[in-house]
Amino acid sequence: MEPSPVAIECDADADLVNDRPRGLSSPAGEDGHEPEPAGGPAVTARHLNAFHERALDRGVNPVLYWLVRAVVVPSFLVYFRLRRIGREHIPSSGPVLLAANHRSFLDAFVIGSLTRRPVYYVAKRELFERRWQAWLLNGLGAFPVDRGAGDEQAMATARAILERGDCVVIFPEGTRVRPGPLGKPRRGVGRLALQTGARVVPVAVMGTEDVRRGWRIRPRKVSVRCGRPLGFPTVDCPSPTIASGVTSRIWACVGLQWEWLGGATPPARRSFSAGFHSDGRAQPESRTRGVGG
Repeated sequence: MEPSPVAIECDADADLVNDRPRGLSSPAGEDGHEPEPAGGPAVTARHLNAFHERALDRGVNPVLYWLVRAVVVPSFLVYFRLRRIGREHIPSSGPVLLAANHRSFLDAFVIGSLTRRPVYYVAKRELFERRWQAWLLNGLGAFPVDRGAGDEQAMATARAILERGDCVVIFPEGTRVRPGPLGKPRRGVGRLALQTGARVVPVAVMGTEDVRRGWRIRPRKVSVRCGRPLGFPTVDCPSPTIASGVTSRIWACVGLQWEWLGGATPPARRSFSAGFHSDGRAQPESRTRGVGG
């Protein structure tokens, strides 16, 4: 099943990246040639489509994936003193959304070390401009997203991967946020969870923002923590209000993992998450009332 870059079930699917849907245009200009993408001539829409199709039709390159994993995971455990908490909460089968905060380009690789299941994730289209880099990332499960506007194709690809029972990493903040508290999530993660019925595992990553200085990768302690998976009913075309509510619940649980690792959460989210344990379970009513005053 190949997602159409322009035809999707709900016009609000663009929320994965931006709350404003991208304007749809004809695939060819007046002269009959493919229009130049906003990011420049280095990567065309045809090339981007090929990366989406590979993620859907062939998935990860198994030889490349396991070779890179065999090198990266032990290196992270030693060089970054990587601490992985709650790995048992990631389902071993079925569609799974790993919703995490985003601090560094290393986040996707750190999160990928949590499970032996191949994980798929969105990466900014600029990373696909170099042919060797695009081949490497696509073989490891990445597919491009246009962060400058709502990218319907990225949402459709993520949805199709989940519907076939695989695992997708999503960063609800939409871009890297560093330093300080967590950023504001976009409601696309809630919409994706509702449309696919995938279990959502809240994940917090801490320490990766201090790793890179220029091209130098410094040894810094990195921690990642997973909460219990969250389940939501399946809704074909959820309204923005419902999608926002689900996103708030997911992000509150991500915030709880973040706080457990030592991060600070803004007061607005702290009040929402007061009624939940650090693993996402609701607290007893009496305790919830006590916290709420």
